Amino acid sequence: MRIKGLDESRLIVATEENPMPIKDVFLPLVGQPRGPALVAIEKCVAVAADLGARITALALEQDVFERPKVMLPYDRDSAEAGSSNEVNDSQQLLNAFTIAASGANIRAQSRTGKVPADQIAAILAEHARFSDLTLFPVMPHDSRTEHIIETFLFESGRPLLLCPEQHAEQLRPEFENVMIAWDHSARAARAVGDALPILQAATSVRVVTVADDKADAIVQSGPALVDHLREHGVYASFETVTGNGSSIGKVLGSWAKSHGMDAIVMGAYHHSRLNEIVWGGVTKTVIGQPPCWVMISH
Repeated sequence: MRIKGLDESRLIVATEENPMPIKDVFLPLVGQPRGPALVAIEKCVAVAADLGARITALALEQDVFERPKVMLPYDRDSAEAGSSNEVNDSQQLLNAFTIAASGANIRAQSRTGKVPADQIAAILAEHARFSDLTLFPVMPHDSRTEHIIETFLFESGRPLLLCPEQHAEQLRPEFENVMIAWDHSARAARAVGDALPILQAATSVRVVTVADDKADAIVQSGPALVDHLREHGVYASFETVTGNGSSIGKVLGSWAKSHGMDAIVMGAYHHSRLNEIVWGGVTKTVIGQPPCWVMISH
C-alpha cells in the first residue's frame, strides 16, 4: 500500500546513510619513553592521519607525595636532576607525538597533567568519552596497561584500538585486511558497528568463528552477519576454525598472523570480568599480547 504524500526517494536516502565516520581520536601517553613506545606513538598518529581525523594526546604523570626532608647543600643538585628526569618521561612522549603529528601533517593538539596514580585510568577514560576512538599503545603482559584498558572498556563507552608495541615496527597504518572475531554476542555486534568505517575502507574482511563446542546458532549467525555487512557495502567472507585444545584467544591470534591480517575487530568480556580475571579468557589473552592492531568494544 502506498501512503499518500510519502517521499520515497527521501526514505531510500535515509536508509542508506553511511555510519558516522571516525573524525576525532584520542591518544593517551603514559609510561616510559622506551623505543617501542615511541614507534607505537608514530604508528598511532599515522592511523589517525589515514582516517582523516584530528588527534588529541594527553600525557599524564604520576603525582607522588613526598615528605619534606632536610637536605644538605651538596645533595640539592642530585635531587633536582632526579626530579627533572621524572618530568622528562612525559615530555619525551609528548615530543615524539609532536614530531609525528608534524610529519603526518595532521590536525593535532596535546595536553599534560599530573594526577595520583590511582586516578590515571579513570581520568583517561573520562577524556575518551569525547572522541570517536582511542588509540592505545600496549606493552606485552603489563598489569598497569591491562588495568587502564579494562577501565577504558567499562567506563568510556567508546571503542579502543590497541597498538602492540612489540610489533609496532611491522604494523601498517592502513587496514586493508581486517578480521572480525565473531561469537554472536552483543559485544561482538557492538564492535562491528563501531568498526563500520574501517570495515568499509578495507580491501578484505573475513568473519571468523572458533567453532569448538559452539552451538549451531552461533555458527549459523556468521552468514547472517555477512549478509548484514553487505547492506553497508562490506563484502565479507565467513569461516570457522577449530581450536584443537588451544584457547580461543590464541587461536584467533595465530589465525590473524598466518593470514596476514592488519587488524582484528572483537567484542570484550563475553564472560564476567571476574571470571576472566580468575580463569583467563579471550579478552585477557588479546589485551596481554595483541597480535596486530585490535579494535575492541564492550
